[in-house]
Amino acid sequence: MAPRPHWIFGDQLGPHFLDPRHGGPDAKAPVVMIEARSALRRRRFHRAKAHLVLSAMRHRAAELGDRVTYVRAETYAEGLERAVGLRAPRRPGGAGAEDAGRAERSGADARLTVCHPTSRPALAFVNGLDGVEVLPAKGFLVPRDDFEAWAGHSGGRSLRMEGFYRWVRGRHDLLMDGDEPAGGTWNLDHDNREPPPRGHDTLDVRGPWQPREDSIDEEVRRDLDRWERDGDVSFVGRDGPRRFPVTRREALSALRHFTTHRLPDFGRYEDAMLAADPVMSHSLLSVPLNLGLLDPAECVERAEQAWRAGDAPLNSVEGFVRQIAGWREYVWQLYWHFGEDYRTRNALRHTTPLPDWFLDLDADAVTANCLSTVLAQVRDTGWTHHIPRLMVLGSRALQDGWDPAAATDWFHRCFVDGYDWVMLPNVVGMSQYADGGLMTTKPYTSGGAYIHRMSDLCGPCAYRPTDRTGDHACPYTTGYWAFMDRHRTLLSANHRTARAVKGLDRLKDLPELLETARRRGASPP
Repeated sequence: MAPRPHWIFGDQLGPHFLDPRHGGPDAKAPVVMIEARSALRRRRFHRAKAHLVLSAMRHRAAELGDRVTYVRAETYAEGLERAVGLRAPRRPGGAGAEDAGRAERSGADARLTVCHPTSRPALAFVNGLDGVEVLPAKGFLVPRDDFEAWAGHSGGRSLRMEGFYRWVRGRHDLLMDGDEPAGGTWNLDHDNREPPPRGHDTLDVRGPWQPREDSIDEEVRRDLDRWERDGDVSFVGRDGPRRFPVTRREALSALRHFTTHRLPDFGRYEDAMLAADPVMSHSLLSVPLNLGLLDPAECVERAEQAWRAGDAPLNSVEGFVRQIAGWREYVWQLYWHFGEDYRTRNALRHTTPLPDWFLDLDADAVTANCLSTVLAQVRDTGWTHHIPRLMVLGSRALQDGWDPAAATDWFHRCFVDGYDWVMLPNVVGMSQYADGGLMTTKPYTSGGAYIHRMSDLCGPCAYRPTDRTGDHACPYTTGYWAFMDRHRTLLSANHRTARAVKGLDRLKDLPELLETARRRGASPP
């Protein structure tokens, strides 16, 4: 009997998704790939993100050669029917209704397998197909059932990342010396929070790995140009030279480059920002990881090997392992654990629409140097590291009371490593505190003093981080205190924010400060 075809999505592109030794399809199974134009119409994605995903898919198809049936279709439903004769008729209800439909099988050979998709809408779609076997999820360290078992045995303790991270470390023997953490300490965050070196525009480290574009990239760019000219799709941001891996070979090269040349200096300045050095010592591996080109196990194991060989300090390696085996894994698990209702959480009742200048990535309209610089980075590359995301972009949304669902959608669309499972917990929980503390113990926002301490962004700015009112009032300083005042009752009951709330009573200029924030409104700061 011929093996069933196996369908791979555009974020399942690594060899482990086709490995029968670890729950994958038959080694000789034909492969189906579908490039659905409707996916680009649903949202106004960053142009570089669309380029990256299409380039990665087409490169993977070229590698698979005759084994793959690659279909360019309007929808996944159309693509499945053309590829394997599987029909998923629409139900009444307009766009997206196909995801809830049941498919009809036309022919005995219409059955296929697929690895567990990474989003709830995609999972609903494949679960609604008749004759499709959904294989276990790949690309993560912990099976979902194991996480649920861990969560169920928590004994009532909160599902904080630190406890989960330590459990993963022990379970996978990552940075462990027997039953104890390597170096005797689980968490080396205190060594990884240094401000950038003063007087330096960039870090003295080797630059990140760079790809070379090829004919497939040229084809993708021509297609995107044509679709935009025809009014078929609309993008934000710029599609400059590709900056991230799109093949397994490129991804492995990027991993080797990082662990050899950049990992040693990663930890120390992990939270720092420099205007002329947006990448700092960060790995840029979130993109190939989230495309499925790298497996998280090989990333953390290679980093640990570097430490044990004496090639990288423990604080850098622990910080990198924490990002992947801790935070990335934690976010993936919480996406499923919290359920679909998590998407609509809005504990702070923030409903302000995102302003047009932010939606359009109009960095030139912004006076505040930190926000203008970071927004330009997103516009030009579709990427910034975690501190600009949280403490510049996310903090602006939180302080101004923007709708958390709209903010989640923006981060999903505008970041090249953004997917539904990535951004839903990161934005709703970590960035916007819209879940009321299910994921974090306090809202993450600050005044301009934090940005001034951790960056070189405030020096040339028209605003002063210490000014709360007046022509030079820093929008982050003003916004921080206005946010604390707006949610005074809620935050005074939180032991991590109660002291800051008491600080409001010492602000003699609070009425003027609130008026300054009110006058700015939705205008670019």
